[in-house]
Amino acid sequence: MGSSARSASPPTRRVIDVIEALTRHPGEKLGLSELARVCGISKPTCLAILTELSDAGYLRLDAGTKTYGLGPALVTAGQAAQRAFALPPAVAERMQELSDTFGSMVVAAAHDGDDFLVVEVTTPAGMLPLTSVGQSFPIVLPTASLFGIGQSDPPESEELRLLADEYRSAGYVVENLSPTLERVYRIIGENSRALAPEVLELIGDLLATMREQRLLLQSALRSDPSAVHRVGAISALCFDGAGAPSLMLSLYAHDDLASSDIAERGRRVRDTADAVTSLLDGRRPNL
Repeated sequence: MGSSARSASPPTRRVIDVIEALTRHPGEKLGLSELARVCGISKPTCLAILTELSDAGYLRLDAGTKTYGLGPALVTAGQAAQRAFALPPAVAERMQELSDTFGSMVVAAAHDGDDFLVVEVTTPAGMLPLTSVGQSFPIVLPTASLFGIGQSDPPESEELRLLADEYRSAGYVVENLSPTLERVYRIIGENSRALAPEVLELIGDLLATMREQRLLLQSALRSDPSAVHRVGAISALCFDGAGAPSLMLSLYAHDDLASSDIAERGRRVRDTADAVTSLLDGRRPNL
């Protein structure tokens, strides 16, 4: 009997699909048929999941409309997660200074398994951010691979070795905004939280295999200070008390910049990351 009951439990992936479907529509309530369609599961399976989540307080059923919305138990879980990733107000202040100085979005992201999780975003007045706190993206986005620096000795891939060399050279790395990557950022910005996890995974696979140069190397930037390059993100690491990467700080330029302007922004991103490391009682290691 016990074995039969366990086998009848909804598969974990489908439970997550239901929660994510409602999370992508904050403030809205969806009915059984719509949720089953969006999640690609049968109505009986979907109803079992909805009933179980509602009984546990993770969803709330509107008895009048027979629709479901997010429940109070998710608020508690969300608040606990927020505390785990919360940053001191002074970190956002430093990031805002960077945003205002260069007219660009600045993002602080934490390593979260195979993804990176956005924990703070600042923009200059009048600019809408391309992302929001709580969003996660594949670690294969070019500069996100920075999180792998220092995690293996020697670095386990050619890309990590290149990133480590670039980081040692300047204290930051510069992302080449290729046409492919620019289209990816546009898709992410236009759809924000509406992108399904499998779509983000597909984007990650695309970026992992694209042949275009993913980094603007310091050797090229220093050889001609007046040369103009299409720049995506300029990123630097913040470190914890053990000297391990804890946050990645990125300024999203998305512009054509001269090498000298890239260097100026890179130094400011590096200095801001060092300041954030100090605010978090961390230390920058010798990589």
